Amino acid sequence: MPRKLSSLAPDWWDYTTLDPEIIRDAAKLTPEDILKLSRPGFKVVFYDTLEEFYCAEALEYVEAWKQSTDDNPVGVCGPIGPTEQLPLVARIVNAIGLKLHTAHFWGMDEWAIDSKEVPPTHPLSFERCDRELCFNRIDKKLVMPDDHLHFPKADTAAYRESWEEARCAVMQGGQGDIKHWAFNDPVRRQGNYSDAPPTPEEYRRLATRLVDLHPVTIMQNARTSGGGNVSMVPTQAITVGPVETWKAEKVSIWHAGNHDNPFGQRLTPFMISKRFVDTSVPMSLLADHPNVQFNYYRGGIGTCSVAMH
Repeated sequence: MPRKLSSLAPDWWDYTTLDPEIIRDAAKLTPEDILKLSRPGFKVVFYDTLEEFYCAEALEYVEAWKQSTDDNPVGVCGPIGPTEQLPLVARIVNAIGLKLHTAHFWGMDEWAIDSKEVPPTHPLSFERCDRELCFNRIDKKLVMPDDHLHFPKADTAAYRESWEEARCAVMQGGQGDIKHWAFNDPVRRQGNYSDAPPTPEEYRRLATRLVDLHPVTIMQNARTSGGGNVSMVPTQAITVGPVETWKAEKVSIWHAGNHDNPFGQRLTPFMISKRFVDTSVPMSLLADHPNVQFNYYRGGIGTCSVAMH
């Protein structure tokens, strides 16, 4: 029997097509319940202040890069969203004089227009953001060579090959309203996926690629980056895939309360903890990754109780 249509975009898969019992159980979770979702391979951590939260996020970059040597280069894969950690990374690197000459960095994703990556001059360019908020602020005597900065392009070959150049100690990310990491959105409800979304095995085989974005993702990025101006947000992107994600030794997701909502911050750890893997909720695939950590700002967790505004 086909699953129900999405409440958000009937031509797409998303979390509204899940078993209603999963939805109800996730919505009931208190912050204390979320903490108890930790299990071997999946850890939940809370921070009481935003200062501590973003400092800890920045230190993940620094601790990873400190491991890098000539014969064992180490890198970090990082997001745009959140971005508040990026200036802190540069400040810490400069303060401790950390030489990044052997270190690497992978950008998670980039917008695309007409199936081509946007240039760094585009106002929404993720590469531009990484450079302006972090790498251009690092002392030139310390910063990594430019060819150690890897940003995804529509021709994904060089980016995919770069994952063989260094060990990825940590892949950081946020979580979008559609329950993605990077731009690993649910797929359209068409063709082979008319009655069911891809199997986890099929989705796990996806590498860095050009994707069409779920309407909810477009709306979210208009809200968080463009004051709600949907027309300025591209409808395509190039995104790091599960193939590269599973090359990262650790996947670290950061919930400040600015991106996904209180319900989403409950649903994905619940599914990961209980190993409910369903590609209508791409983040749930991380249930099968051996080292995942969810980091929460306690003040941003919120509640799923009804409150009329």
